[in-house]
Amino acid sequence: MSTRPVVAATDGSELSLPAVRWAAAEARRRGAPLEVVHAYDREWLEVHLDDGSRYLDAAEELAAAAATTGADEARRTEPGVPVSTRTLLGRPVPALVAATEEAGLLVLGSRGHGGFAGLLLGSVSQRVATQARCPVVVVRGAADPQGPVVAGVDDSAAAEAVLSTAFDAAAARDCPLIVVRSCTTPVPQWLAGAIFVSERSRPAWAAAERDRLDRLVTPWQAKYPGVRVEPLITHDSAAAVLAGLSRGAQLIVCGAHGRGVVPAALLGSTTLQLLHHAGCPVEVTHAHRSTP
Repeated sequence: MSTRPVVAATDGSELSLPAVRWAAAEARRRGAPLEVVHAYDREWLEVHLDDGSRYLDAAEELAAAAATTGADEARRTEPGVPVSTRTLLGRPVPALVAATEEAGLLVLGSRGHGGFAGLLLGSVSQRVATQARCPVVVVRGAADPQGPVVAGVDDSAAAEAVLSTAFDAAAARDCPLIVVRSCTTPVPQWLAGAIFVSERSRPAWAAAERDRLDRLVTPWQAKYPGVRVEPLITHDSAAAVLAGLSRGAQLIVCGAHGRGVVPAALLGSTTLQLLHHAGCPVEVTHAHRSTP
């Protein structure tokens, strides 16, 4: 079991507590401690207030109270999980990214107020998920406790890390794993009316795509023989299919970068859409996890 802590970021509001509860349950599944953190920006106080230094003690007290509120909720949710608190002094994104250096998982809420959450998902969660040194879960929607874990894979370097995370999650939850691979058509959509594609080529192409997915999944299936895997090849948008499956899932797992044409500093387009539209928690993992 993991000994690295699960870290839950909170602002002390009611809106941030679902992420804390989810993190506490995940810490129990992993046999890991839980650390509840709150980030606050000392520089903001000093710059925006006439005598910002006068408010530092109050800010520190409020930050500690926010972390304590989250920790109390975690203990109510999972009494057997060791829980600690920490306040992070600094701007939310670098402070939270620094916290991931020694963490096994960072858990964020998708909305809240004040602290990191006041900057909203588009500002903080996306950048933390991109820069973090551990997987990041953004808790949104309502997970179905009877549903599967769903993973989206492509040909990027993140695919192995996604499968590692997804198989771990499915095994810990004793639930099925749906592995989704979205395949583009052999001919670009804008040429579909101009180029004839033989119907005979379609079955062979589909079989080749299924074989690619099987080659990705087989080593992980051997490592986790108790996990029932349901491969899914689709010609629809990966984001649309994963978002649809998220309505009845426990967790969606995707990579920090995909093949989409997006700036390197941002998340892959599929992951970005899921962070905004998924109906259950989304775990973003990176390509530096080990292979089976």
